[in-house]
Amino acid sequence: MTLPRIQGHPVPALFPASGGVSVMLFGEAPGPRGADQSGIPFWGDGAGITVYRALAATGRAEVPEAAWEDWDGARFKALGLAPRLIGTALSNAYPACPTKDGDHFHAPSNRDLLAPANLARLAAELARAAAGQPAPPRVIAFGKRAEWVLGRLPEAPPFELHALPHPSAQGLLQGAPNRGKGLKLADLRAAWQQQLQALLGA
Repeated sequence: MTLPRIQGHPVPALFPASGGVSVMLFGEAPGPRGADQSGIPFWGDGAGITVYRALAATGRAEVPEAAWEDWDGARFKALGLAPRLIGTALSNAYPACPTKDGDHFHAPSNRDLLAPANLARLAAELARAAAGQPAPPRVIAFGKRAEWVLGRLPEAPPFELHALPHPSAQGLLQGAPNRGKGLKLADLRAAWQQQLQALLGA
């Protein structure tokens, strides 16, 4: 019997080991090759490498050099590789890799995102980020789904919401002028990383 490719375990938010949080990032959901395998948000996700490059460039994360050699969540877990966050927390709009068959990712539905337990989780994570801070945290949502649900949290403390296109190839192409026609994906990723770095350093 073949085991399903997607584990589907909830991936907890990642907070710094010490110190406060001024910025919190939310993706859509853990990816099948990355966070679903590593258990750490964005860690090994195809789109996550751009996120961690921006975090490292702005001094908000320390990433082991070995991680850049082969960006893969299962490898990270096997080798015990993990990032160290500074002043920043990471999470997802939906906590587990959504799948119907154990092998293929599907975007979380409105019902998934608006489930009372999920809304309570998001509000609790934002409250943890805001605790003891002099100003509301800056929250950056990746993609329309994450932005949509973060705008529907009446129980959450105040926060400053910003949104960027999802950093996946599909998200970057959809968010680009003329759906990215004539543009190189590497250029779109570089421009997106610059946008994120500007928000992280603001």
